Amino acid sequence: MNAIDWDLVRSSLGPLFEGLVRGTLPLTAVTFALGLALALLVALMRLSGNWLVSAPARFYVSVIRGTPLLLQLFIVFFGLPALGLTLDPWPSAIIALSLNVGAYASEAVRGAILAVPRGQWEAAMTVGMGRVTTLRRVVLPQAARIAVPPLSNTLISLVKDTSLVSTILVTELLRRAQEIAAPSFAFFTLYGVAAVYYWVVCLVLSFGQTRLETKLSRHVAV
Repeated sequence: MNAIDWDLVRSSLGPLFEGLVRGTLPLTAVTFALGLALALLVALMRLSGNWLVSAPARFYVSVIRGTPLLLQLFIVFFGLPALGLTLDPWPSAIIALSLNVGAYASEAVRGAILAVPRGQWEAAMTVGMGRVTTLRRVVLPQAARIAVPPLSNTLISLVKDTSLVSTILVTELLRRAQEIAAPSFAFFTLYGVAAVYYWVVCLVLSFGQTRLETKLSRHVAV
């Protein structure tokens, strides 16, 4: 008996692609956007000289980075109802993934901001720019270029991490593979097809990262 049922592979390509397009990719896009916005806020809070501002940001990053993402998903979906807050699977997944991305991406953003030469701040101040204007028009554009590689890695990791939300009943790529494989127990075949889909998406993102880095490097003075 062949280990791979090719008829099953062909028949599952469409449903698994639907799970990718309607579940994995939207979830990745939404949580990365929310996480990136949160990351910028947290990074700026950590850079603040006010302890009352920086301490909560440090605590948040420490907690998120020090606990498993799967546990964070379970706390949001299974734990919050004990406090009277019950969320559906999709909102739970978005909240948990966004918080996770925000913590990890904040370190990349903070490091990128710190990597901008101090002279850029001083030069902007000299021509009359305020701190906020300097940050928005001078520092952040340069920091964005520096942050592209680590943030791209975070995005690629997020694509794979979305597979964890199948444990809280969110229908995405892995969940679809599980549903299709269950009647025939062809888990090797279906999980293999799902792995190829994840791999292709990550290859596309890696290619886009390389192109973006090349494009941004043209604007760097040598």
